[in-house]
Amino acid sequence: MRPISKIAPDWWDYTTLDRDVLDEAARLTEKDIVGLSRPGFKVCLYDTLEEFYLAEALEYIHAWQSATESNPAGICGPIGPTEQLPLVALLVNELNISLKHCHFWGMDEWVVDGKEVDQDFPLGFARADMELCFNRIKPELAMPKENLHFPGVDTSKYIESWKQARCVVMQGGQGEVKHWAFNDPPKREGAYTEMPPSAKTYRKLGTRVVDLHPLTLMQNARTSGGGAVQNVPHQAVTVGPSETWMAEKVSIWHPGHHDNPFGMRLSALMISKGIVDTAVPMSLLADHPQVQFNYYRGALGTCEVEMH
Repeated sequence: MRPISKIAPDWWDYTTLDRDVLDEAARLTEKDIVGLSRPGFKVCLYDTLEEFYLAEALEYIHAWQSATESNPAGICGPIGPTEQLPLVALLVNELNISLKHCHFWGMDEWVVDGKEVDQDFPLGFARADMELCFNRIKPELAMPKENLHFPGVDTSKYIESWKQARCVVMQGGQGEVKHWAFNDPPKREGAYTEMPPSAKTYRKLGTRVVDLHPLTLMQNARTSGGGAVQNVPHQAVTVGPSETWMAEKVSIWHPGHHDNPFGMRLSALMISKGIVDTAVPMSLLADHPQVQFNYYRGALGTCEVEMH
């Protein structure tokens, strides 16, 4: 029988893994992490945050520059990190890049009382994308509104939008529960009381409304609201693995304030070695054909005990 979570006993999460895997991840040095690269999985390190966020912004630019009228293309982007978004707008304006044939997919959005939040919601993700990036782009260069795709509780329109253009890259951060977007591990109930769902079952999930793991609630309260967890909705609508595998590349960005040194090691180890377990949703990316992990070197830290 799998261990009960040390964090949330009614849920699956990384604390239910075999102790040997957890300890191996904790021992990884910086050199070890770089050495986890393999065909289909690349590890990149950046010495400064300026380089890190510029490189992240340039993924938007490269994706959009590949778009043509006959072959529209775009990027799926996260809220977390967000520091790249103003840089994206600046680059588009300075390089005079027309976004006429470009697309953008938002990864997720909060759900309150059975409805996705609107752009007046302070923590809203579409709001952040618009305010930090798209509203800053010159009108003559701007992306057509119909090419901006944000998920809603009625997921049909968003799911259909993935057929309208090629997704060159799906960016993401990594949450403390080891998710991308809000693909959290499932609750420990029903058919998944003794074991989490298989990777095959999880991979079939598309854009959907999800209940959020307690770790996810605390992380978002910490990073976006000074810890006021009462302001964080307990549900969201999120892009699914089904759409993720439609992206040509998945690029995960680790600036160090969304997950900790241990978490940033664990998911890379599992992807590198093909250890796939839905208690660690990020590990499913081991089966994606092109994945890149991007680290700010200064955030790697260690997992050694240090009392304060």
